[in-house]
Amino acid sequence: EEELPDGLDESCSQEEDEDSDSDASSLAGVSSRGSVALVPRNCAECPARPAEAQEKVLKPALVCSLFPNVPPTIYFSTRDERVEKLPWEQRKLLRWKMCTVTPNIVKQTVGRSHFRVSKKSSDWLGCWGHHMKSASFRAIRGHQKLNHFPGSFQIGRKDRLWRNLLKMQARCGKKEFNFFPQSFILPQDIKLLRKAWEEGASRQKWIVKPPASARGIGIQVIHKWSQLPKRRPLLVQRYLHKPYLIGGKKFDLRIYVYVTCYDPLRVYLFKDGLVRFASCKYSSSMKSLSNKFVHLTNYSVNKKNTEYKPNSDETACQGHKWALKALWSYLAQKGVNSEAIWEKIKDIVIKTIIASEPYVNSLVKMYVRRPYCCHELFGFDIMLDENLKPWILEVNISPSLHSNSPLDVSIKGQMIRDLLNLAGFVLPSMDSMAPRPQARSGPAGSLSSALKEKPKLASELFIAEKMKKAYYLTQKIPDQDFYSSVLDILTPDDVRILVETEDEYSRRGQFERVFPTHVSMRYLRFFEQPRYFNILVSQWELKYYLKKQKGLELLKSWCVKGYHAGAGTDLAQ
Repeated sequence: EEELPDGLDESCSQEEDEDSDSDASSLAGVSSRGSVALVPRNCAECPARPAEAQEKVLKPALVCSLFPNVPPTIYFSTRDERVEKLPWEQRKLLRWKMCTVTPNIVKQTVGRSHFRVSKKSSDWLGCWGHHMKSASFRAIRGHQKLNHFPGSFQIGRKDRLWRNLLKMQARCGKKEFNFFPQSFILPQDIKLLRKAWEEGASRQKWIVKPPASARGIGIQVIHKWSQLPKRRPLLVQRYLHKPYLIGGKKFDLRIYVYVTCYDPLRVYLFKDGLVRFASCKYSSSMKSLSNKFVHLTNYSVNKKNTEYKPNSDETACQGHKWALKALWSYLAQKGVNSEAIWEKIKDIVIKTIIASEPYVNSLVKMYVRRPYCCHELFGFDIMLDENLKPWILEVNISPSLHSNSPLDVSIKGQMIRDLLNLAGFVLPSMDSMAPRPQARSGPAGSLSSALKEKPKLASELFIAEKMKKAYYLTQKIPDQDFYSSVLDILTPDDVRILVETEDEYSRRGQFERVFPTHVSMRYLRFFEQPRYFNILVSQWELKYYLKKQKGLELLKSWCVKGYHAGAGTDLAQ
């Protein structure tokens, strides 16, 4: 965990490993030359690629909410679009805090929306930076967003990930949590590892990893006890020695997972990703174990091999890096049901994020002013075995966004643009920008100014909401009939959460929401502590997923009712 720098580093360092974007632009903006086609102001869908390279479609700077009395969000464009300029009074609020780790692809995307580099440490709206110590999240103000949650290292560090998955396995059973290899954390588990080693076959293989490294550094595959390093913290896992091979080579998948909120939990998967191949043919021979080009799939390792072949075509199944969609096409031609693999990957992602949920929620409540202030992109590394069963290898809390080829630019550029639209950046009021202490607003938000003028009404609403939450969290053996009644009478808090959830979903782009969905109720038993808002949004999805428009119309009417009752402005909190 590292501190977010207090000062602003405008001379961002070169991105390591892969940074060679040919279209890198300054944050001050992107050239607006070329012909312009006007699009209706309320249109936020990504248009088809313009026929002429120079033609750029003009897009509105703000995306309107689906609901009345809810503020619009800032629009982030593709490279084929231009974003209109807001009036200066609003445009001057578009400030982005730069760090040495801010990727070029993020700088370019926010630059197209007319963000400028923040000159101070406190007037920014967004930052893509280092992870921080939990207490440092207190410094993030209510109108600001950082690309991390406190405590996300509980799955981002290899040793914490396995410890938490083992804990989930012990609590919920091996049948539900059988997607990770047998793992030991040294030095604590040295005796357990010795026992497993002695009980194993004579030709067993183990993979040894430092708990907090990246890019394949320090990883080795071993088959003798004497090869095991004894003096440092290590993760030792049973090696998946029968991977699914393509062209005789092993590969792994980089899946992009985006979490916008932990209470209620909202998790998205980007529909494309990367497939990374080892650059030498796979061998199960003990003699090959020291050859990293055979056993490791990391790009930063394999690019050093003279045999490494790049791939610039996102639709082609060639070279040592493919698009995920190209892999699904390849497998479909082989008669493989890739949709079934995707469903299993979604299951792994949801359960792994749930493993981090108690830690993150506890720290968010302790150190973060508003749930709005945090969001996070995770890079899940998944491997397929010979039976096409997916296994989780690790989770990255700062996945590489370096783009050294057209394939990288295409996938990561679209993903970051869709992610920032999903994030829902809102222009702050001048009041919220003022340098004064703010009370923390929890997941339930604060009551509106209208309610503050009516203390009796505010007090009654607060008590009613508290009683409703307690009622649905304290039932001994709840069933579906009981849970479905949570939608019978919606409180202003309920409406706010459902409006936020539906608005966010409408901005998803090429992300697929995997939690909540109409089948999310089956996952609620895996949470260490039940959450009222998870019950609410899961029941909402179950009831309205086939009649979305009806649900939206109902929410719109509640927004209007809530507003006239003096609570509607709370939707903007």
